[in-house]
Amino acid sequence: MNKLFLFQWLLLLIFTKTSLISSKPHKIPRLTPLIENIFQDHSNTFSSSSRNDLPKEFETYYYKQTLDHFNYGPKSYSTFKQRYIINSKYWGGSNSNSPIFAYLGAESSIDRDPLGIGFLTDFAPQFKALLVYMEHRYYGESIPFKTMEEALKDEDSRGYFNSAQAIADYAELLLHIKQKYSAKNSPIIVIGGSYGGMLASWFRMKYPHIALGALASSAPILYFDNITPQNGYYSIVSRDFKEASKSCHHTIRKSWEIIDKIASRKNGLSYLSRKFKTCSKLSDVFELKNYLDTMYAVAAQYNSPPSYPVTIVCGGIDGAPKGSHILDRIFAGIVEFNGNSSCYNMNPMPSETSLGWRWQTCSEMVMPIGRGENDTMFFSAPFNLDNFIKSCKKMYGVSPRPHWVTTYYGGQDIKLIFQRFASNIIFSNGLRDPYSSAGVLQDISDSLLAVHTRNGSHCLDILSKMSSDPEWLTMQRNTEVKIIEGWITKYYADLKAIKKGKMH
Repeated sequence: MNKLFLFQWLLLLIFTKTSLISSKPHKIPRLTPLIENIFQDHSNTFSSSSRNDLPKEFETYYYKQTLDHFNYGPKSYSTFKQRYIINSKYWGGSNSNSPIFAYLGAESSIDRDPLGIGFLTDFAPQFKALLVYMEHRYYGESIPFKTMEEALKDEDSRGYFNSAQAIADYAELLLHIKQKYSAKNSPIIVIGGSYGGMLASWFRMKYPHIALGALASSAPILYFDNITPQNGYYSIVSRDFKEASKSCHHTIRKSWEIIDKIASRKNGLSYLSRKFKTCSKLSDVFELKNYLDTMYAVAAQYNSPPSYPVTIVCGGIDGAPKGSHILDRIFAGIVEFNGNSSCYNMNPMPSETSLGWRWQTCSEMVMPIGRGENDTMFFSAPFNLDNFIKSCKKMYGVSPRPHWVTTYYGGQDIKLIFQRFASNIIFSNGLRDPYSSAGVLQDISDSLLAVHTRNGSHCLDILSKMSSDPEWLTMQRNTEVKIIEGWITKYYADLKAIKKGKMH
């Protein structure tokens, strides 16, 4: 996979929230465990080959899913094909009541999840688990109305595109799978990363009769309704860079003013276009600043071993020839991160996935991520709710509901409230991940557990094992497995007691 091409798609996908009101759009970083998922969304050919290249133990099915789970009007009974993938290679069978590990798809196709999200296959033999990967409605091959573009143009169909409908899909589909495999007493553990991690935690709270427990990796469930400071995300990006190199951090921080100063001059944008080898002439300085902003955020969010992308970027910046102009050093960081290229595309075309995530952030997933003056290494870009609402209303004709997530799922006073009704959720985080600023980092109860590592990055714990994995990452995964093992052991004991009539 060409690294530069991948980043050009990342540029579009990581920050998809574009304002039509301001020339400086507000950006809500994408929530995805796999960088590879971002690339493959843009090509049907690539997507298909990835699916066909899956080992034969991964079998693809389609479920006739209900369009609207919460109403009883005629249109609510419409259906669509929801894709899911099953791996029964390790399953102990229905007679053994072996568990089901269910991966909750998020804001992308599930084509690469079976191989990329290795936590399931790595630990399935130990648990003799049946593996299920379910695609989120409106992504991949699970779009109710032909294409994403067509669906989002239809004011009525857009309304069915939300998290509550998505987890209701998962509930109905999992019950179907249990029936299909005669697995009535097989406990289900739901697993998700990032937005999918939020879905996993919410699923356990909304459907405790279906899921025994949840592993919610890098799930920023507290980035709503001003529970987390606006600058939480970018503060951690800045800290990651400062820890890697103080001089690199200082260079980046100084660069924004210089870029703005040059851009304000006559022919300044032409000069910057040449300096940064843009594939097309810059029409606004924000295009360049957005590109750099995105690159630094991507490097920090996925700052994982053994390569550590932040170190790569800073290696380029700090390694520029002595006496280099500050913009030449910044450009050296681009080259080091993306590879040498004839030009760098700062305006990639939108993808199906980016269109979907833009709608989600413009309806219910309103995360007030921003930063002020001098509180990070970035230029000032505070979140303004009024402007955000105007932007979304202009795009879709409806206003976002910034308080709905906390109303429907909770989040305020989390320690006081959740311990009184929720249980069996692991909130895992890596503290180098900018989204950990809105994660659950302390145990809430003896079964609502926070497992985090100082050097971990976004969703690293649920990715496939590697021989180069550091000890702290192996220990994190083992801790999570031990907790899940405890849930299942207790479930089996309760099931046995009920069958013997000793539990009332």
